[in-house]
Amino acid sequence: MSDLLISAYPWIKSLHVISVISWMAGLFYLPRLFVYHVERAAGNREMAETFALMECRLLRAIMNPAMIATWVFGLMLLFTPGIIDWAEFWPWAKAAAVIGMTWFHHWLGRRRKDFLSGRQRLSGRAYRLMNEVPTLLLVIIVFSVIARPG
Repeated sequence: MSDLLISAYPWIKSLHVISVISWMAGLFYLPRLFVYHVERAAGNREMAETFALMECRLLRAIMNPAMIATWVFGLMLLFTPGIIDWAEFWPWAKAAAVIGMTWFHHWLGRRRKDFLSGRQRLSGRAYRLMNEVPTLLLVIIVFSVIARPG
């Protein structure tokens, strides 16, 4: 199995990067849709249903598969011999940020359910602020992997 992972490493890494890009696109866009949903669909049932449909399709058709693929290919990279030295700081920082990204993904999924049930209580401003979370986590991940501190 180790030999297979080593020989497939460039392909696995490429698929991992593609998955991450797709996942990040959704993590950036879904909170923005929530902003529009809160600010532009208030009192307009048809527009609220349109936003709900867009949010559902984004989450289910793009974000969920991309997150799963990111994790699968990331774990394959993790188990490729000679790639990660756990004595260094960077893999731990990246792992923490990926777990944070996964938490944020699920937080967004719960907010979507709040919209559907009519329990949505956050403002457009709150969603704008939360939209910065994936950016911060992305910075941590990229610097961890590229600069490999400590």
